Amino acid sequence: MKKRKRLLLAMAMIGLMVFLTACGTEPVTSESTGIWEGVIIYNFARAIIWVADFFGGNYGVGIIVVTIFIRALLIPFTHFQQKNMQQMNEINPQLQELKDKYSAKDTETQEKLKEEQQRLYSEAGVNPYMGCLPLLIQMPVFIALYQAVIRTPILATGDFLWVNLGQPDPYFILPILAGLFTLGNSVLMSMGRPQAGNKMLTYVMPLFIVFITLRLSSALALYFTASNGFAVIQTLLFQNPFKMRREREEKEAKEREAERQRRRALKKAQKHRRNVKK
Repeated sequence: MKKRKRLLLAMAMIGLMVFLTACGTEPVTSESTGIWEGVIIYNFARAIIWVADFFGGNYGVGIIVVTIFIRALLIPFTHFQQKNMQQMNEINPQLQELKDKYSAKDTETQEKLKEEQQRLYSEAGVNPYMGCLPLLIQMPVFIALYQAVIRTPILATGDFLWVNLGQPDPYFILPILAGLFTLGNSVLMSMGRPQAGNKMLTYVMPLFIVFITLRLSSALALYFTASNGFAVIQTLLFQNPFKMRREREEKEAKEREAERQRRRALKKAQKHRRNVKK
């Protein structure tokens, strides 16, 4: 049931992202009005064009540089979000124990459950609601950058490597790279969790990215490739799953050894008591 809820939540988020990114389809120009289109999206597009001018008008390079620059600026927020998720995953077994202990549905028991959960959050230094805040900050920025790419006509006039930015990749290389980077980041993040998550969720977003970029402009596929490629590097630097897994295994080994030592000491004490009685 829990996995089903998570899957439905992921699908709802994907649906929301599709809805938000499809809100506007008209080209954004200097004549566009409103804060969202006339200020935010338009200036994102201007930034891409400005950077491209330094590289001989190569808009592909402009998309890559601006995308990576924006993601770099958001590192503190994404790092906080990933750290909060890691802490929540670490205390999940304790949360489940509390839910099993206070499984009754009466008001008094549920109130006690909430109190114990808050105490656990406080002791672990975790705020379950703060994990959503970085996402709320990041999503409008990513959507604005995404719309700047797809709603700026001039970006569709250039070539980058083997592709025309206004046309789909004829060799499907960029869509596949975008999907692989998305998958890679999802796998890396799941490796760093104490408990394995729903594997289906790991593959939903990469398949979604590949599906939409196969048919749309290469500029969009290039954006997702740069963005998710940077996400992989960021995860390896700040939430290295190999290091986290090694530390977790070392901690579990120490706990097992301590438990063995405790049992040995207990057996020795019991043997000593029997000898004394004799």
